Amino acid sequence: MAEHERPPKAYLNSRFLDSRDARALRILSEYLEPLARFNRHRVNDTIVFMGSARLQPRDKAEAALAEAEKSGNGVEKARMALELSFYYEAARELAHRLTNWSKLIEQQQHRFVVCTGGGPGIMEAANRGASEAKGPNVGLTISIPNEEFDNPYVSRDLDFHFHYFFMRKFWFVYLAKAVVLFPGGFGTLDEMFEILTLVQTRKMKKRLPIVLFGAKFWNEVVNFDALVRYGTISPEDVNLFHRTDSVDEAFEILTKNLLENALPVPGATL
Repeated sequence: MAEHERPPKAYLNSRFLDSRDARALRILSEYLEPLARFNRHRVNDTIVFMGSARLQPRDKAEAALAEAEKSGNGVEKARMALELSFYYEAARELAHRLTNWSKLIEQQQHRFVVCTGGGPGIMEAANRGASEAKGPNVGLTISIPNEEFDNPYVSRDLDFHFHYFFMRKFWFVYLAKAVVLFPGGFGTLDEMFEILTLVQTRKMKKRLPIVLFGAKFWNEVVNFDALVRYGTISPEDVNLFHRTDSVDEAFEILTKNLLENALPVPGATL
C-alpha cells in the first residue's frame, strides 16, 4: 500500500496560489517583494521616465531608413522613426546626466534613481543612459502577450516583473520624486493622466516636478488649452507640468525642484 502523502502546506500549494481565491496574496506579493528588494538595495526614491516602447536609437533608425530607401518600401514610416529617434537620444542623455548628478549627493541611500517600465524604446534609452553613467537603475516590467518587454540595461537586482498593471503603477508613483514623459501611446497617456490626476486632486502630497519632453508632440496630441477653454480643467492646472524640447532645460527644472523640495525629504512619500 502506498504511503499516504501529506497535502502541501498552503503557502507551497501552487494550485491554491494560482487560484482566484489567492488573488489577494498575489497582489500583496507584488507589494512586499519589491519593497524588500528596494530596501535591500537602498533605493530611496526615483526619477521616472515614461514614453513609447516603439522609438529607436538614431543608428538603428538611420540604418532602417537607408534600407527602406534602397527597397522603396516604408520610406515615410522610416523617416518618421528617424525623426522620433531624437527623443530616444534625449532620454538617454538626460538619464545619464541625472544619474551622474545623483551620484554626487552624499547619502547612505541611493537617491533619485532612474526608473522606467523596463521595456524597449524610451524606457531602454533611459536605463541605457543611467547604466552608461554607472548608476543603479530600475525596470518595472509587465507581462503582456504581444511583445518582449525587457531591455538589457536595467540593473539586474532591480529588474521587476509584474502581472498587475495597478501594482506596477503604484511602484512608479510611490517612489517617484520626479517624472519625465516623452512621446508615447496609450500606455504613456494613461500614466500621464493618472499622475496629473493625483497631483491635481492633491492625493499626492509631495511636490512632483512633471516634465513633458517634446513640446510639439504634446501640444498636438493633447490640447490642454482646449480643456481650459471648455472649463473641464482650471487655468492653473496647466502649471502642474513643464513642456520643453531641451535636455538642458529639463535637467535644470528637475534638479532645481529636487534640491529644493525632495532632497530634504528622503524616501517614498505620497
